[in-house]
Amino acid sequence: MTAAGPVRILRTLYKDRTDEAERAIVPLELRLGVVGGFWTPEAAKQAAWVVSQMTPRLGEELFERLGNMAPSKSSLDRLPKTLNARWEEERVHFEKALRDSDTIPPQTKTMAVSLDGVLAPMKDGRAQEKRKKTAEEGRLTRGPAGYREVGCGTLSFCDVEGEMISAVRMARMPEPKKASLKRTLFADVTAALSARPDLVLVKLADGSEDNWTFLSQQLPEGVEILDFFHAAEHLNDAVGSVYGEGSVAARQHFEALRFVLKEVANGAEKVIRSLNYLHKRHPRNTKVEKVLAYFRNNRRRMRYHEFIVEGLPIGSGVVEAACKTLVTQRLKQSGMRWDEKGGQAILTVRGWTQSQDRFDRAWALLAATYQAEVVSLHNVVPFPPEGKRKSR
Repeated sequence: MTAAGPVRILRTLYKDRTDEAERAIVPLELRLGVVGGFWTPEAAKQAAWVVSQMTPRLGEELFERLGNMAPSKSSLDRLPKTLNARWEEERVHFEKALRDSDTIPPQTKTMAVSLDGVLAPMKDGRAQEKRKKTAEEGRLTRGPAGYREVGCGTLSFCDVEGEMISAVRMARMPEPKKASLKRTLFADVTAALSARPDLVLVKLADGSEDNWTFLSQQLPEGVEILDFFHAAEHLNDAVGSVYGEGSVAARQHFEALRFVLKEVANGAEKVIRSLNYLHKRHPRNTKVEKVLAYFRNNRRRMRYHEFIVEGLPIGSGVVEAACKTLVTQRLKQSGMRWDEKGGQAILTVRGWTQSQDRFDRAWALLAATYQAEVVSLHNVVPFPPEGKRKSR
C-alpha cells in the first residue's frame, strides 16, 4: 500500500534452510522500509496520523473519498498497534532523541509543567465485578464502573506575560501512580533546564496529593502554583452551600471573593478569613469546612496576585485541555472499550500531533527502524549441502 494507492510488486524472499524457525527476509521491504509487510513509509505515516484523529471506520471512509490509497478498516486498526509495539521496545531511546532535538522558543521565560488524569473505559475495568460487589454490600454504584485513570502531562513554554508559546503533550494508559509518565516528564524538564538554565520552572496542578508529591519532591526546585480555576471552583461550592447554589447572593459573594483571591495582595489569606467566618456561622456545613481546609493546606500555592505581577501562568488549562483533546475526544466515544496496548498505540501518536513539531521527528525515528542497508553479492556460487557433495 503506497500513498498513491495499492501497487503490486514481485518480491523475492530469502531464507536460511538450515533454520526452520527463522523468518524469510525480503530485501526489497528492508531497503524501502515497508511497515508490517504492507505499508510504504509515507502511506504508513499518513494512515497513522489519520487513525490517531478518528476511528478506523471513519479513516477508511476518508481515504475512499480522497481517492488515493484505500486501506481497510482492519488494516487501519492494526497499524498503530504494530507501530506502538516497535516504539515501546525503544521508547526510552526514542524519547531522549525527541527531547534532544526539541527547540525551546527563544522568547520563553517560563516553563510550566502540569500533571493530571482522566477516566477512560477499559476492557479489563471489571465493571460487572465492581457493580456486583457494591450490590452485595448494599450500596448504590457511584461513578463510572469499568473506568480507569489515564495520566496526562504537559510542558508549556510561556513568554514574559505568562502566555503560552508552545507545548509538549503526552498521555499514558492506566498504570500505578503514573510511573512511566512521571519519568518522561522528569526527563523532559531536566533536559529543558539543562539547555536553558535561565528558565523559571513553574509547577501547576490541582489539589491532588499524588500529583504534588511528584511535582514538589521529584522535580527540580521551582514555583508551585495551585490551578486558579480549581481554587475558584472550590470557593464557589463553599459559598453556594451557604447562600444557595445559583442564587443572586451566592453569585455576588463568590465574585467578590474571587476578585480578592486573584487581584489583591495576600488575597488567599483574606479569603481564608472569610471562609473561617462562614464556618463559624455555619459549623455544621461540611462543605465550607472542607474548602477551608483546602485553602489552608494550599495557601502558599495561591499567591495569585504575586504570580501575575511576576508574569507567571496561574492556570493548568493546558493539561486540562490535553485530558479532553488528547484522551476524551478519541478514547471515550460511544461504545468504546480499550486495553492498555491498543489505547497507548493511539495516545502515543496523538500526543505527537498535539506537540509542536514532534510528529514528523518522531515518525522519522520510528520509520528508520524498518529500513536496512541491503548489499547485493555478485558471482555467488552455491555449494551443495554437506553430505551431498559428489565424490571424486
